Amino acid sequence: MFANYLIGLREGLEASLVVSILVAYLVKTSRRHLLSRIWVGVALAVLVSLAFGALLTFGPRGLTFEAQEMIGGGLSIIAVAFVTWMIFWMARAARSMSGELRGQIDRAAEGNRWSLVIVAVLAVGREGLETALFLWAATQAGTREAAGSVTPTWQPLLGAALGIATAVLLGYLIYRGALTINLSRFFTWTGAFLILVAAGVLSYGVHDLQEARVLPGLDSVLFDVSGVIDPSTWYAVLLKGVFNFSPVTTYLEGLAWVLYAVPTMTLFVRGVRRRSAPPRAPQPAPAEPAPVSH
Repeated sequence: MFANYLIGLREGLEASLVVSILVAYLVKTSRRHLLSRIWVGVALAVLVSLAFGALLTFGPRGLTFEAQEMIGGGLSIIAVAFVTWMIFWMARAARSMSGELRGQIDRAAEGNRWSLVIVAVLAVGREGLETALFLWAATQAGTREAAGSVTPTWQPLLGAALGIATAVLLGYLIYRGALTINLSRFFTWTGAFLILVAAGVLSYGVHDLQEARVLPGLDSVLFDVSGVIDPSTWYAVLLKGVFNFSPVTTYLEGLAWVLYAVPTMTLFVRGVRRRSAPPRAPQPAPAEPAPVSH
């Protein structure tokens, strides 16, 4: 539940910041009459995201077990790709996001009446679609019944809803000037945590593809700690809900986790250190040789 809360908080805060920048810039530039177009775009983005989430949830029902597993595994891998791109993009673009959005507003305000609506739909809808896809993948990975069918529960959705609600409140407080947070630090810590969450989603996506007989090795078990870690205990539920930890892990699942988590975390940490390093002082120009007098 905490992982889903964090996903909702992070993605919701990104969307809230975008909306706050759009609204604040229009207000400061005396273009309040254009605010309705922003809200129309936000509403359309939310509806599209909800429809996408409903399609992911109810679309595969009625298919065979293997087909459901194949779709679930494929979408899990796509979700990991999207969230990885989002983590690196946000860590790099957090400082320049405000200026880029203002430029888009100026260009859209000079165009037709739908231009600002499209700006809001694209800016907020991207976060909504990523959230819906990743939440669906994380929820499916954490809610498997004994018979092998996947059924969503209210707990991950509640966690995500609480995260989004918190993000909306933070976005409003930031807009009102009542709260300032270090966005670079926030996206750094949440990005590192979500890399571990994404590694678990990827591992479970591989497991789905193994059950669909698309990938081999379902019977090749890397470790089985189900006798030590009771899946019904609170800490097992916590590990499963946050990191998608499975007491029984195949070799291919473990390999996918390591091959994703280690290089991705390494590149992420290197990028953070490079951006936070102080700029190098300019080197003094070499002194010209003194003229030789004759």
